[in-house]
Amino acid sequence: MVRKGAAPAGRPERLLRPKPHLCFVAPHAWPVLARDPRIQVVGGAEVQQSVLARLFAASGYRVSMISLDYGQPDRAVVDGVTVHKVFAPEAGAPVLRFLHPRLTSMWRALGEVGAEIYYFRASAMWLGVLTEFCRRHGRRSIYAGASDMDFEPGIGGQVRYARDRWLYRRGLAQVDRVVAQNERQRASCLANHGREAVVIPSCYRLPESRNFSGKESKGIVLWVGMIHENKRPELLLELAARLAHRRFVVIGGPRPGAPAAYYERVRAQAAVLPNVEFKGFLPLAEVEGWFDAAQVVVNTSAYEGMPNTFLQAWARGVPTVATVDVGAPVHRVARDIDALAREVESAAQDALLRGRCRDYFERTHSPAAALERYARLFDELLPQA
Repeated sequence: MVRKGAAPAGRPERLLRPKPHLCFVAPHAWPVLARDPRIQVVGGAEVQQSVLARLFAASGYRVSMISLDYGQPDRAVVDGVTVHKVFAPEAGAPVLRFLHPRLTSMWRALGEVGAEIYYFRASAMWLGVLTEFCRRHGRRSIYAGASDMDFEPGIGGQVRYARDRWLYRRGLAQVDRVVAQNERQRASCLANHGREAVVIPSCYRLPESRNFSGKESKGIVLWVGMIHENKRPELLLELAARLAHRRFVVIGGPRPGAPAAYYERVRAQAAVLPNVEFKGFLPLAEVEGWFDAAQVVVNTSAYEGMPNTFLQAWARGVPTVATVDVGAPVHRVARDIDALAREVESAAQDALLRGRCRDYFERTHSPAAALERYARLFDELLPQA
C-alpha cells in the first residue's frame, strides 16, 4: 500500500517534472482527428497519430499537431490537441510549390509550435525537414515506422521523387529516436540503416459510444482498407466466391490521387457476388460499428506493419486472418487462397480464440501499455537535469 502523500513505486521522478510539449507532424491527419466525414482521408498512420495525440492529451501532456489546410480554422483544438495548419493540399505552382508554400509554411509552423519533442510517422520527405529544424533549434525528434517497407532499401513505390527519398533517408539518419512497430522493422532498420530502433507496438482505444444498428449483420467476414494494388482486394473477392455461405463486407475508398480504374474494377467485381456488400469509403466512426458486427477480419495486403484494423478487431475479441505475418501469437497467417479459406473457417468457429485476442490486446496494444513505453522514451530524450 502507498502511504498518503508518498510517491508510487516505479519511476517517482516522473511526478516531479512537467510532462513535455509534444508535436505530431501529421500533414494528412486533420480529417481523421476531427472526424470530418466530408474528407475521404483515413490512412493508417493518420489514425495511429490521432489515437496517440488524444491519448497523450488526456494524460496531461501538452499536445500540438501540424496538418495541411483542409479548410479548418488555424489552431483549432480537438480533444485537447491544438492543430496548426500549413498549406492546402494543392496550393502553389507545380515544381515551385516544393519551396513555397510547402517548405516555407512547414518551417514556420514548426517554429510557431515550439514543442520539445516532434513526432513523425511513415516514410516521407518531411522527416528530413523536421530533423533539420530540430538540429538547428535544439529540439528532440522521434520517427515511427508505419509499414514493414519503411526501413527497406527500396522505398521508390512509397516515396515518388529522388529528392524526397534523399530527404527521408537523411531524416532517418538524423532523427534522435526511431520507433518500430515490431521486431521485423527493428531488424530491418538496423540492417539497412545502422540505426537501433525501440519496439513500441501500436495502440488503440475502443470508442466510448458503440451503437451498431445493423444487428442483422452480426457474423460477417470484414475487410477494411484502401482500395489499391498493394492491398489486393481481389483476393478477398476470390475468397468470398469460395465461401459462398458466408457474408462479406468490404469497406474502403480509392487511393487519393490514383487513377479510378482499379477501384471501379474491384467495385464491379464485388457487385456480381451475392454474398459481398461493397460499402466504399466510410468515415472512421462508421467503420467502427462494422467491427462490432464482425466474426473474422481478413487482410490481403502484400505487406503491412501493424494494421489498425487488427487492433480494432482484437480489442473486441475478433480473430484476424491475413496474408502477412505481424508476429502476433493470436494472428493466423495464410500464404495462398486455399489456406486463407481454411483459416477463416477455422477462426470463425474457434470460440476460445476470441478471449485470447482480447487478452493479447490488453497486454500489448492497450493505451496503458503505450503510455508507459512512450514515457520511458521521453525520459531518454529529455533526461532530468
